[in-house]
Amino acid sequence: MSEENSNIEPCKNPDGRYRDIVVFGCGNILFGDDGFGPCVADYLQNCIELPENVSVINVGTSVREILFDFILSPQKPKKIIVIDAVDAKRKPGEVFNLNVDEFPLNKIEDFTLHEMPTSNLLKELKEFCNVDVIIIAAQVDHIPEAVSPGLSEALTESVAVAAEEVLKSCA
Repeated sequence: MSEENSNIEPCKNPDGRYRDIVVFGCGNILFGDDGFGPCVADYLQNCIELPENVSVINVGTSVREILFDFILSPQKPKKIIVIDAVDAKRKPGEVFNLNVDEFPLNKIEDFTLHEMPTSNLLKELKEFCNVDVIIIAAQVDHIPEAVSPGLSEALTESVAVAAEEVLKSCA
């Protein structure tokens, strides 16, 4: 495995080809509700029987590096699903889809999907690499300023809901 492509190796089948669908659980489990994406990824890996063409990875806060590797790679998955917690001023725990095409260019830096340029990379994968990009988000209740692991009750209850949304998106 070459060092430059080591980030994307878990997304591949044993034959070295990418799985059709790659699911990324994004977030920092040390900061409360920000750990939603990794919790959903763990739930999917441990509690759900996934189709063989789906790979689920808890990427923590390193999604940008992996997306960049995908852009540079000659082979890409057909679909990328990103799971993350955001503050979109909705009801805490609400699970919803975000459309990467709807990010206003002047608002990209205000968006909280682990600090854009992630949205730029997702847009590039969709527009120039023909990868279907789906973002499944949950409204945070609270993200602490200091280390405080564990999801709020609202987001804990939303983990299974988000996992179901992922499964629907894989169909």
